[in-house]
Amino acid sequence: MAEPIPHPKEVFRLQGHEASEEAFESARARGRLHHAWLLTGPEGVGKATFAYRAARRLLGAPHDPRFGVLGVDPANPVPRQIIARSHPDILVLERIGEDGKPRKTIPVDEARRLSEFFSKSPASAPHRVAIIDAVDDLNVNAANAVLKTLEEPPPRGVLFLISHSPGRLLPTIRSRCRRLGFSPLPEPEVAAFVSDHTGVNAEDAIRLARMSGGAPGRAWSLASAGAVAIDDAARELLRDLPQVDEALALSLADKFRGGEGAQQFALLFDRLGERIHAQLRQKAAEGRGGLDRWAAAWETLQRLPREVEAVNLDRTDALFTALSELRDAARA
Repeated sequence: MAEPIPHPKEVFRLQGHEASEEAFESARARGRLHHAWLLTGPEGVGKATFAYRAARRLLGAPHDPRFGVLGVDPANPVPRQIIARSHPDILVLERIGEDGKPRKTIPVDEARRLSEFFSKSPASAPHRVAIIDAVDDLNVNAANAVLKTLEEPPPRGVLFLISHSPGRLLPTIRSRCRRLGFSPLPEPEVAAFVSDHTGVNAEDAIRLARMSGGAPGRAWSLASAGAVAIDDAARELLRDLPQVDEALALSLADKFRGGEGAQQFALLFDRLGERIHAQLRQKAAEGRGGLDRWAAAWETLQRLPREVEAVNLDRTDALFTALSELRDAARA
């Protein structure tokens, strides 16, 4: 039976990344702690989990080697306060609003809280800690507000900036941080992780590990979203091109409604795009021509989910638009 996916603040073990934890702990122990850490790597690889693990140590929770390099006892008051959002010396900025719903960006008013937060001395801990999850979600004004904080390093303050796409960040933000990279984990390790937490069979676990790009948290999320079934449906839609199983397409469109509709829509387009991309690589390796139409269809699969989210387009219409381009590519 699948376990519910916990928030990173509730996770006390980190899959892999011992070298990153040792690098941070070494800097902390030697008193060479940088005021800002840019945590980079694929989404779901463990960056936020690391940030909370490091924060617990900086806020005074004693080390417990049973839980790894930066591990602490879950029963300690510090992590319990963090989970309850009652610790006075930690500030978390994220896209999830107070109502529990995700926002499109982290607004500037949230980012401006950093300046006031770091202007105060720690209330009960050795440091004050802020986590931005993720810095990619800051709007332009919010990014500039964060930059102002980075330009004036707070005494006894440490800031963790989580980024899935560091190349998109302001160069001035990147230059003021110490970068700590989190690489994808080996597929067998991710497969074992997702199997342990979700109960999927070995074959599906490998597929999920591959879909996740070596990110165990993403593999877990994909399993919970029914990604294997959606990937099967994407394969079925593409198999008979230029013919399309419209009954299957309509059944998939039914999944686009309701609270999880956006996730199901994005997931289907992700699986279609990944399968088309694999075909393009294979055809290019074989020296086959006529790839322009397929490349254009792939670009449509990348573009439409962003446009649907940005201007609230109809997801079913977007699906049939994409399928029409795929049919045209198959006929070319």
